[in-house]
Amino acid sequence: MTETAVNVATRAALTDDREGMTYLDSTKRKLVTVYLPLALIMIVLIFPFYWMVITAIKPDEQLIDMEKYNPFFVVKPTLKHINKLLFESNYPTWLWNTMYVSVLATFLSLIASVMAAYAIVRIRYRYAQWVGAAIFLAYLVPPSILFIPLATIIQAYGLFDSPMALVLCYPTILIPFSTWLLMGYFKTIPYELEECALIDGATRMQILTKIILPLAVPGLISAGIFSLTLCWNEFIYALTFLSSTSNKTVPVAIVSEFVDGDIYRWGSLMAGALVGSLPLVILYSFFVEHYVSAMTGAVKE
Repeated sequence: MTETAVNVATRAALTDDREGMTYLDSTKRKLVTVYLPLALIMIVLIFPFYWMVITAIKPDEQLIDMEKYNPFFVVKPTLKHINKLLFESNYPTWLWNTMYVSVLATFLSLIASVMAAYAIVRIRYRYAQWVGAAIFLAYLVPPSILFIPLATIIQAYGLFDSPMALVLCYPTILIPFSTWLLMGYFKTIPYELEECALIDGATRMQILTKIILPLAVPGLISAGIFSLTLCWNEFIYALTFLSSTSNKTVPVAIVSEFVDGDIYRWGSLMAGALVGSLPLVILYSFFVEHYVSAMTGAVKE
């Protein structure tokens, strides 16, 4: 093929690409196909958080009188509800319980998931993929079905009304998904690195700790964020296994302690939800890129 023919083919390919995107050159089409859907998605996602914020800083009279005050705006905002939440309730204890249970359960789940994912992906044995599929299928079992037999086990071991009950139960719903996620990420790491290490005399544990884990940091961050978020927001197990006020976690405590019969203390409820969501918001803001990249790698596999 002559140089002229190559140039013609290249120009034709570029022209085709440009023509494929020309539908976005029009301002009206861009508005309908890009900006309008994005605006709707942002409104749907941000509005609950906005409602939570304005409710947390509204005075009591604005929470009650919806005819005199616009429910979507706040006049003369106050920090009274947040002050009561932090200094006149057990909210700091509930927040500590939530953090303690979430971090410890996430740590235990990551250890088990790393071992399981590495064994399934890297150690070659029959039916390894079937084992991986069976582990992931365990994730599909609804927690609302498992909490009844788990409650019997927790009661038998004397862990009822103890945060350790949640620490031991949460890995049952965290390990299956985290294992599947790490399996997909471990597959993206070249196997030749392990073969070279095996030739040099490295053990499997040395390969895992010194080669695989440093390269799989984005995957570990993604699995950790997923596990921490699920533990932080979990409600059914925390409601079933914890009864005393001092041992409750935030999702259960703000619902049970700020509702008196049919009277809802909306200011305190929304303030508790707002303060309780801030740690996760901060966490996602720092690691969102690693989370998305690891999830993409796992899905590709």
